[in-house]
Amino acid sequence: MLEGRARVEDTDMPRKMQAEAMNAASHALDLFDVADCKSLAAHIKKEFDKIYGPGWQCVVGSSFGCFFTHKKGSFIYFRLETLHFLIFKGAAA
Repeated sequence: MLEGRARVEDTDMPRKMQAEAMNAASHALDLFDVADCKSLAAHIKKEFDKIYGPGWQCVVGSSFGCFFTHKKGSFIYFRLETLHFLIFKGAAA
């Protein structure tokens, strides 16, 4: 496990949810190869869907750009080891 090594870049999530996001990422890295970003993201998304209901999105990679709208209180962007993680719940239209 890699707890304590994550660096939050930006967030509006409550602290408990932030900790769950970083724990889910750490657990995913225990299960999948660091190069398998698709499986890492899918695992984290499924965990958040299970805990907080459907509609979560997750992006994992070493270099990406994005622009999105999210539900207030559901966004985190952090780095763990060499990867960046973006987790958010989409805003209702």
